[in-house]
Amino acid sequence: MKIKPKTKQDIIKLVKEYKVRYIRLWFTDVLGFLKGFTITVDELPRALGDGMGFDGSSIEGFARIEESDMIACPDISTFAILPWESKEQPVARMFCDIYMPDGSPFSGDPRYVLKKNLKRAKDMGFTYYVGPELEYFYFNNPKNTIVLDKGGYFDLTPLDVAQNVRNETVSALEDLGIIVEYSHHEVASSQHEIDLRYNDALAMADSVMTYRLVAKEIAQSKGLHASFMPKPVYGINGSGMHTHQSLFKGSTNAFFEKKGEYHLSRIAKQFIAGLLKHAPELTSVTNQWVNSYKRLVPGYEAPVYICWAQMNRSALIRVPMYKPGKEKSTRIEYRVPDPACNPYLAFSVMLAAGLEGIRKGYPLTEPANDNIYQMSQEQRERAKIKSLPEDLLEAIKVTEQSELVKKALGEQLFHYFIRNKRLEWDEYKAQVTQYEINKYLPIL
Repeated sequence: MKIKPKTKQDIIKLVKEYKVRYIRLWFTDVLGFLKGFTITVDELPRALGDGMGFDGSSIEGFARIEESDMIACPDISTFAILPWESKEQPVARMFCDIYMPDGSPFSGDPRYVLKKNLKRAKDMGFTYYVGPELEYFYFNNPKNTIVLDKGGYFDLTPLDVAQNVRNETVSALEDLGIIVEYSHHEVASSQHEIDLRYNDALAMADSVMTYRLVAKEIAQSKGLHASFMPKPVYGINGSGMHTHQSLFKGSTNAFFEKKGEYHLSRIAKQFIAGLLKHAPELTSVTNQWVNSYKRLVPGYEAPVYICWAQMNRSALIRVPMYKPGKEKSTRIEYRVPDPACNPYLAFSVMLAAGLEGIRKGYPLTEPANDNIYQMSQEQRERAKIKSLPEDLLEAIKVTEQSELVKKALGEQLFHYFIRNKRLEWDEYKAQVTQYEINKYLPIL
């Protein structure tokens, strides 16, 4: 179902035409988990009019018991029929914005947070476009990391079960109106990637949430498990969410300048400089789990050092080469985020850092053309190349001091996020791992 409804009447018409029985109302909690509840078609007019009330006290970061009443208001532009559900009783979905009973937007709603940041960009004359590349693994089941193949980058393996599952996932995404550009095997065994056509950041965040669910639903229907865990297997590449991004003014790409160095405009260079300067502050949001930092280590094509380049994939930010006649494709690639982040919050803080660079006219450093992994610590210090936080605790401490991130997320969500991440770290550091058992038990 690729028709994009524009009015409430369009929704009612589509529901009747496709004989939809149930509608799922989706929203996202602070940590980036998809939440929702189901209504019948009889309740649809009320949902489209006044929204549907629900108890938010059990949703991560939403409300305390004494202020639990909230309202989910569907965004009609997100209506789509779920292709994996029953054909006899079709099920549709809509993403929702969350409001308080008095009609004010709920400040802890990640979708609202992104909307606020996009409004700040709009006030500066910009539209923010993103194109994320989500990597993920197919495993035998959720309880192990048994890979399905020994393939590598772009490999076509014979009788590739995972490739067929991936193809079904692409078809389901297209049925939902999400445009897919590429799909392919990634570097690690049983690792795959589906790249979505760039779109405005709000629509893309909705698409990322949908993508992750679709991949898991299709895999589960085949007896497999799709995992977006950043580093599920020791010794091989982890999964990233390299995020291509650009700013447009109307139909003009504000990042492109024909006579500019690297064909980048002043705005583009300042945006890059903003991301580089504030990268450590953003990392707990773009890489929000303890496991995220198992991916961010040298040697596995994941960025660790804060610098930019054109061809150098060891850099934090890569600027794809300009192709004549493709001015609208001029963009930057931020290679830090992983696919387990909350996309609404990740896009928010990346945009906030870039806009800060533009507002304050940050100068852009020279590109790093050498393989940074092969440089010594002394060489990196001479080149003034700093590192990202090494673990979640270090990342949290940096973010705690960030006025930029606090403003981007809003004070309520910011404080909840920090508190939750500290609890996660405290829980993690108290664990006794199999590594410790294997290494220390025989000798200590």
